[in-house]
Amino acid sequence: MGTKSKVTEYTGICFFCGRPAEGEHHLLFGNGMRELCEEDGLKIPICNNCHNMGNMSGRIHGNVMAEKFSKMLGQALWEKEWLLKDMFDDSLDKESRTQEKRSARNEFRIRYGKSYL
Repeated sequence: MGTKSKVTEYTGICFFCGRPAEGEHHLLFGNGMRELCEEDGLKIPICNNCHNMGNMSGRIHGNVMAEKFSKMLGQALWEKEWLLKDMFDDSLDKESRTQEKRSARNEFRIRYGKSYL
């Protein structure tokens, strides 16, 4: 995975409200996860209001439910990428492919230290 967002191609528009984006939100954050998200493209364009400057119920940071949803979305997207990569890897036989699909969640745990799903 690269540094480009895997979530949306609309990099200049806030993912939540549609206003001009002033920054990026890394879907997984805390304890060194920002760098991994950067590598994996798990980030979204966001305006400052929706990120961390708006009222508590309308922003991600400081809003427990929004933070949990952000991390769940990040993990689901990472696992999807893992499975898609596996589907197109011709070097794996059917048994290996099945084993790899079962381990997407475990591979996420290894990379990010825990599971949010």
